Amino acid sequence: MTVVSDSSPLITLAKIRWLELLPQLYQTITITPQVYDEIVVRGAGLTGSAEIAGSKWIDVKLVKNADLTVAHQRFGLGIGELSAIMLGLELKADLVLIDDMKARKAAQEQGLAVLGCVGVFEQAFTSHLLSDLPQAYRQLLASGAYVDPRILEDSLKALNLPPL
Repeated sequence: MTVVSDSSPLITLAKIRWLELLPQLYQTITITPQVYDEIVVRGAGLTGSAEIAGSKWIDVKLVKNADLTVAHQRFGLGIGELSAIMLGLELKADLVLIDDMKARKAAQEQGLAVLGCVGVFEQAFTSHLLSDLPQAYRQLLASGAYVDPRILEDSLKALNLPPL
C-alpha cells in the first residue's frame, strides 16, 4: 500500500503520542522533501521533528514533474500540501494523509483517496490497534487541532460508540 502524507497529520499524531499508529497501519509513509523540511528542518525542536527524523518507516521522495510555485499560485495551498498531493498522483498512491479541508478537497478532486487524523483513528480502531476511540478524539481536541466536533460525534455514532 502506498501512503503519502502532508505534515499536519504527522505533527498532530506526534503531539498526542499516536504517531506509532501509522507504521502499524501502513508500514511505510512517503513524504516529500518539502514536508520533511517543514517538520524536521524548519520545525527542529518542535513536536514531531525528532520522531520523524528518526523514523525508519518514513520514506522521502522528490516530486519529479512539478512546478510547485505555479501550483501554489493556482491552488493557494501550502507547498507541503501541494507536494504531497502531486507525489500522491505521481506514485498513484492508495491514500494521502491530509488534515486541511481545502487541501483535502483539492486532492479528492484529483481522484486521490484522502484521510486525516480522524480517519486514521477510525482505521486504527477497526483494526484493533486502538481500543478507546472516544479518548483518542478527546486527545485530538485537547491538542488544539481544528476538528469539527460534529465529525467526531458522527464517527462515534457510526461505530456504535458513546458520544464524547
